[in-house]
Amino acid sequence: MTQSYIRAAYLVETPYDPDYAATIIAGEQSTGTFVAVPGETDDVKDRSAALIRSVRVVETVSSPSLPGVKLPPDHNGEYYRCEIVLDFPYPNVGPSIPNLMATVAGNLYELHEFSGIRLMDVELPLPFSSRYQGPKFGTKGTRELTGVYDRPIIGTIIKPSIGLTVEELRLTVRELAMAGLDFIKDDELNASPLFATLEDRVRVVMEEIDRAAQITGKRTMFAFNITGDMDELRRNHDLVAKAGGTCVMVSIQSIGLSGLAYLNTFSELPIHGHRNQWGMMTRCPLLGMEFTVYQKLCRLAGADHLHVNAFNSKFYESNYSVLRSIEAIRTPLYGGYEMMPVLSSGQSALTAEPTYQKVRTIDLLNVAGGGIMAHPDGPASGVASMKQAWEAAVQGITAEAYAADHIELKRALEMFGRTANRKE
Repeated sequence: MTQSYIRAAYLVETPYDPDYAATIIAGEQSTGTFVAVPGETDDVKDRSAALIRSVRVVETVSSPSLPGVKLPPDHNGEYYRCEIVLDFPYPNVGPSIPNLMATVAGNLYELHEFSGIRLMDVELPLPFSSRYQGPKFGTKGTRELTGVYDRPIIGTIIKPSIGLTVEELRLTVRELAMAGLDFIKDDELNASPLFATLEDRVRVVMEEIDRAAQITGKRTMFAFNITGDMDELRRNHDLVAKAGGTCVMVSIQSIGLSGLAYLNTFSELPIHGHRNQWGMMTRCPLLGMEFTVYQKLCRLAGADHLHVNAFNSKFYESNYSVLRSIEAIRTPLYGGYEMMPVLSSGQSALTAEPTYQKVRTIDLLNVAGGGIMAHPDGPASGVASMKQAWEAAVQGITAEAYAADHIELKRALEMFGRTANRKE
């Protein structure tokens, strides 16, 4: 691909001839509209019209995936599912994520010629990617800050998700930090509730982390949820940084990719990217976008960590999809923009071994909420059980065998094995 184009790949479903359908998208998202207009000259089209690079029919189906499709007069009862690849002239967009999204994922989702459309991938020219800083810390920087190199970074989520007073939060953080946990994060529901503001939470959390570090020699990373309006992002970041914090967290869909990129222009701390609301963008297989695209944009905008769900979790996503998401994040991009995958949801000592067998990497942030907090012997034992489970997995020892000499792991396997059986 030349440096002057942005390439976008789509999976579409349409009752129209696939080649015609491709011209509809190309025209709508560049120089055309529903009828020829006087200003659409050959010169304009030469400069700015999207180019159709390929159209390939994958299969046909007998009913539409989405409502609202307008059938052609000679409809034969079939809906074509096809892969369409378009090139958009780079000068149409320039180095701008917001304008990129208007081009590759704008009004085309509403076109009545389609009963399904999904953005599968985007390739960006160097002038675009070099406009954005990308992650400042990524896997390497996060490992340096936590001092963890020989296993995944083990973390947990403050639970209950919302409702703790600052003093209740203090006691939870104290126990976890004293247990030598690598990483703690706020829940996405907990940013700055009126009964426990971010300012008060930062104060008590950092008091407990500093206190534990003086005793244990280990300083736990805490990802404070600083999600808010644009004018709040700098203020919240600076509040955490001034207090000695080492990580901030944002809900990416809430602040938008522009908000993430803005935060990254001044952030001195790793940015923990939470993807809540992602399901409404992607759960329908013929709508939204692939994680392949999403993680590229999050990387460009500066997320150092990004959630990818987890295997056999409580959410809808298939294990195959989770694996592809991890592989996408770990694929080198734009000359080295590096991001750390975050596995969360239903994680415990029970999940380490099957996870490692699938991913064969320890460059992960493995976040277990209930898997640590609900350990029968308390959170400190939950932390130990997670570390032991990963030690066993990396050494190729079954968790059950390793548990014979590690009581925390043994108790965790008993506890969460029962929980898994109840769910089945």
